[in-house]
Amino acid sequence: MSPLALSASDAILAATDTTAPVASAGRLVPAALVGIALIVVLITWLKVHPFLGLTIGSLTVAAIAGENMTEAITSFSTGFGTTAAGVGTLIALGAMFGKLLADSGGADEIVDTIVGRASTRTLPWAMAAVGALIGLPMFFEIGLVLLMPVIFLVARRSGLSLVRVGIPALAGLSVMHGLVPPHPGPLVAIDALKADLGLTLGLGVLVALPTVALAGPAFARLAGRWVDVPAPALFEGQTGRAIRPSFGTTLATVLLPVVLMLGKAVADILVPDDQAPVRQVLDVLGTPLIALLIAVVVAMFTFGRGAGMGRAELSKSLESSLPAIAGILLIVSAGGGFKQTLIDTGIGQVVAGWVSGSGLSVLFLAWLVAVLIRLATGSATVATVTASGILAPLVTHLSTGETSLLVLAIGAGSLFFSHVNDAGFWLVKEFFGLSVGQTIRSWSLMETVISVSGLVFVLLLSIVV
Repeated sequence: MSPLALSASDAILAATDTTAPVASAGRLVPAALVGIALIVVLITWLKVHPFLGLTIGSLTVAAIAGENMTEAITSFSTGFGTTAAGVGTLIALGAMFGKLLADSGGADEIVDTIVGRASTRTLPWAMAAVGALIGLPMFFEIGLVLLMPVIFLVARRSGLSLVRVGIPALAGLSVMHGLVPPHPGPLVAIDALKADLGLTLGLGVLVALPTVALAGPAFARLAGRWVDVPAPALFEGQTGRAIRPSFGTTLATVLLPVVLMLGKAVADILVPDDQAPVRQVLDVLGTPLIALLIAVVVAMFTFGRGAGMGRAELSKSLESSLPAIAGILLIVSAGGGFKQTLIDTGIGQVVAGWVSGSGLSVLFLAWLVAVLIRLATGSATVATVTASGILAPLVTHLSTGETSLLVLAIGAGSLFFSHVNDAGFWLVKEFFGLSVGQTIRSWSLMETVISVSGLVFVLLLSIVV
């Protein structure tokens, strides 16, 4: 059955999780609401780091629910450790890969090659492609910092509005960050909902491409009329490395982990015998840890040695990639602990039962939960990990494809309307030299277009998946 027709009540009736809630619904629902509200207040008002907010919120939920605190600590620790082991290594490898791409000049090579061949009319589409390609292996903030000099220079030399050039690139970055593994948000949702990574990656790309087109070049034409600001004179005359890896080599290296993970998904579908040698090899190579590890090792040669890096410079590049992601690792892992607390107290089951009479599509429900948490906390990652924990009881009898679409619905919801409680909002505002109102009319609305478009394309895919 397609999840477009599958209601929340259908999924709940199909669920077979027999873990008994630790208390009645009258106690568990307020516990969940107080815990989430506390996390929101700590992060947005008191400016507490999300790692501490999620940790305190998890223990608060357990205490109000009446769970034994020793068991509550065990639940949180188990979820934290499992998430760190399953997702943390992937985030670290992704950061290493992205740093090599930036330091070697490979990212500059991609930008120069694609943008250099574009006319003024096709330039926004080229910038969207650059944003998506750079965003594939990189975190949003890293990609944004990397692309800003390019956006400024392209806007000045083309005579186009900074918003007309910048919005498509930002759309490419944001969509990849929210919908396509190996970014932290999708990885956490995949882990929490036990979705197939290769299939989710493939479906994520299918959703991402039209979403980038709508929220990038198409929306930029409107946003450019509402917000018209000149490109600042920053970065003028800045040059990259004297030696760079070629465009073909860079592109092949960037796509290598994606191809390996998709190869595993294709093998799982086309080679039914899990003992077949080809299936076994592709299963190993397509495992996210192995795929990214291979990509980093290959990048050490194609990016590092290809750019003339010595051993000391290569080592420094890899080492410097890790401190920047320490906070991300802690937030993601604490989100896993919070998810496990919701599961072990039985709150997830109670919330699922509470919405069973709504008749809402599971996909729409997942999107809506992520939207509400995103608006409250400003964090796409917090929205993803929290929504995944709440929706976990709904996926017991969903098919593999349906579960992957559920991950994408949550990812789309987590990008809805970035505003003043989101660090990305302020990054874009300051880099582009916009007022708060201009940032809302360009960046915030772009994020909303991404979120709504993503949901629509997920629902359309659910008809055939």
